[in-house]
Amino acid sequence: MPSIRIALAQVNSTVGDIPGNREKTLRFARRAWDSGAEVVVFPELSLCGYPPEDLLLKPHFLQKSSEALQEIAAGLSPPAAIIGCPSRQDARNCNSAAVVSKGRLVALYHKMLLPNYGVFDERRYFEPGGELVCLEYKRVLFGITICEDIWEAAGPCQAYGKEGVQVIINLSASPYHKGKMNLREEMLRERATENGVHVFYCNLVGGQDELLFDGGSMVISPDGHVVARAKQFVEDIVFYDLTIPAKGTKPSCPATRIEPPTPEMPKPAVPRSENRRLTPVEEVYSALVLGLKDYVEKNGFSKVVLGLSGGIDSALTGCIAVDALGAERVEALAMPSPFSSRETQKDARLVAANLNIRLHEIPINHIYAAYLDELRGSFQGRQPDITEENIQARIRGNILMAFSNKFGHLVLTTGNKSETSVGYCTLYGDTAGGFAVLKDVYKTLVYELARLVNENAGKELIPRTIFDRPPTAELKPDQKDEDTLPPYPLLDRILEAYIENDKSAPEIIAEGFDAALVYRVVDMVDRNEYKRRQAPPGIKITPKAFGKDRRMPITNRFQSH
Repeated sequence: MPSIRIALAQVNSTVGDIPGNREKTLRFARRAWDSGAEVVVFPELSLCGYPPEDLLLKPHFLQKSSEALQEIAAGLSPPAAIIGCPSRQDARNCNSAAVVSKGRLVALYHKMLLPNYGVFDERRYFEPGGELVCLEYKRVLFGITICEDIWEAAGPCQAYGKEGVQVIINLSASPYHKGKMNLREEMLRERATENGVHVFYCNLVGGQDELLFDGGSMVISPDGHVVARAKQFVEDIVFYDLTIPAKGTKPSCPATRIEPPTPEMPKPAVPRSENRRLTPVEEVYSALVLGLKDYVEKNGFSKVVLGLSGGIDSALTGCIAVDALGAERVEALAMPSPFSSRETQKDARLVAANLNIRLHEIPINHIYAAYLDELRGSFQGRQPDITEENIQARIRGNILMAFSNKFGHLVLTTGNKSETSVGYCTLYGDTAGGFAVLKDVYKTLVYELARLVNENAGKELIPRTIFDRPPTAELKPDQKDEDTLPPYPLLDRILEAYIENDKSAPEIIAEGFDAALVYRVVDMVDRNEYKRRQAPPGIKITPKAFGKDRRMPITNRFQSH
């Protein structure tokens, strides 16, 4: 009975960095070989990064990817490797899996099912493949699939099952959102059991703009058990010794035979893999940390800067930034106005001290007074309103951007999804910046994440007073968020129903919510698309994030009433 050690190389690729991705592929493949792996699998499009978007429309991009693949093939002998890459076949672009062995390309599989929903638009770039690719190694029969191919029960996996394939390999770039790991694992168990095969699933890890790939590669046995699992949110290699009977009959599809290395080397013990699953809140926090880290580092920023108000959102953003980059790469500004309380100013200083980050204190009282003085004549006869409130937010945004211009720091905005959903934010004020860490995080989840921060630290990095204080923008005397918005636990439930689940106002009301409140919230969401369209990118952690996921027209008279 043959024994084959297979490695799943869960790498963090950078879109467009083909030389860097090539070197990483070679490094991980050699590391896998040193640990006794005969076959190593990489994620979907790992050679060019995922998603490459309109880079795929550049012929020289495809050419450089093809050249890098040839260099990898020449540099690997052994192990055999299956690598995700773009390819051009018969004047069409394909999302492919290249099989290289003993210095050459021996097989090429083209993804059959191209997703075109949510964040995916692969039909814009690729043509679907039409043929199965079977591999024979030590008389064990393997079938190759790519990401979406395995999600459909009646897709290529079923066809491979009918061919008598014993192992299905899946190269994947499956973006993270809350609960995605459970969905994935359940689906993979189904594919394994219904086809009586081992499933080797290799998922990408890392941040790419708004998308975050969480890794969690795994091996599923034919009885539906997870027999090996890679870590989440970090690069990792998971190994599995496959021991199954050799195939007795030939498949009807041609099988490419992969020759084992000769002579075979003694195998060291299988490196232990991490099997602990993160809790849902731990997953989200890890996603935010990795998403921010990769956005900063892959785009070449040395430091980040954010405004610390003494509120929960900016405190949590500061904690995420320090965990992602280290305290030495995070700076903060406290910019009190005439309406900032002593308590919030004290908490801002305390958060900065707890995180050991540099805090610049720049009061905006005089700047704000100068604005009001210059506008007094033009505003004569009109009472103060939200205009004067927004001026303060825009002054702060201007100062933060000045720090960005002067020092090259990336400005982190600190607004959450609850606020941006209903437009409770100031365009060119608290929305001004380069990256929105909490863009897809509802306010109620902000508190859960903040509690996790303190639990992990074993102390109050975020002071208890911030948790206890009613949320406030402090842009006018005695202001509270609930003066304008419903309580966040109630608001977030309505927003989730309307945004995540696409329910109409009557459907939400039928669930027991007050009709007037639902109509008010829905109208606020619809009216503020123009603000969200101008907001910076942020990390997707829900099934439907603003941006790539939810694409609503700004000019739009449709009502969900």
